[in-house]
Amino acid sequence: MEAIRRRIETQVMSLTGLSLGQLDLENPKGDPGLFGPDSVSWRVHGDFPSMLVGGISALLLQLLHPLALAGVWDHSNFRQDLLGRLRRTSQFISGTTFGATRDADWLIDKVRTIHLQVVGSAADGRPYAASDPDLLTWVHVAEVSSFLAAHLRYRNPHMPLAEQDAYYAQIALIAERLGARNVPRSHQQVSDYLQAMRPHLHCDARSQEVVQVLLDAPAPSRLAKPMGSLMLRAGIDLLPPWASAMLDLHQHPMQRRLIRLGISSTAPVLRWAMRDGSLQRARRRMGLG
Repeated sequence: MEAIRRRIETQVMSLTGLSLGQLDLENPKGDPGLFGPDSVSWRVHGDFPSMLVGGISALLLQLLHPLALAGVWDHSNFRQDLLGRLRRTSQFISGTTFGATRDADWLIDKVRTIHLQVVGSAADGRPYAASDPDLLTWVHVAEVSSFLAAHLRYRNPHMPLAEQDAYYAQIALIAERLGARNVPRSHQQVSDYLQAMRPHLHCDARSQEVVQVLLDAPAPSRLAKPMGSLMLRAGIDLLPPWASAMLDLHQHPMQRRLIRLGISSTAPVLRWAMRDGSLQRARRRMGLG
């Protein structure tokens, strides 16, 4: 069983930002980072299965914003290096959530610098900049609302609304430090924001091509292929109905039931296998084992 556990953990870790080897989440000892071990952000971001599902859903949702899509289209090598993009995104999330203060600060400064270089014109002629405060807010809300939705579906469906609000309030710090403005800080504010954004969202041929690249992405190994396919379909299932309709990603009710059953059955195995993830390393830094 230990050999099986290690093999699963190795496969999982290859998908995360830890595989980049740039962060030491176990040092310096006693540094709580931006949030600390008692935070709801540690609880939400510490569950790998739901975070992976939420991350896939967030990426699909983000593509509906024409300016966010333009930045990906013009400045990302997503066709050739989708796994690399996943790892870099994972590194930023895990590092800002679980890293020591110096690592979180380094990642935020690094991303702010990258954003200054991501400028251009969208397909409709509008100029865009990744440093645009309103665009940063969209990317952030699409991301964290998806993370929390996945957590509620697959980890803790009984999380009190007050804790959900606490999560949004805490994690808004990251968006604000990146330069976002008017960041929603509660469940209701996030819901209102997404509703207000719907008239500004659009799905076109570019959106569909990025979606197809995601659907056709090769698995890093034969062992990971069935799990990756299940996670991808769970991410689609997690989308708000209006978003999946815009992206033309339809699933029958029976498909959705089987997807949710599949995640609910396999997630405990992934949690059992993960003994050296970001959460575990950060807990060791804090002397919590």
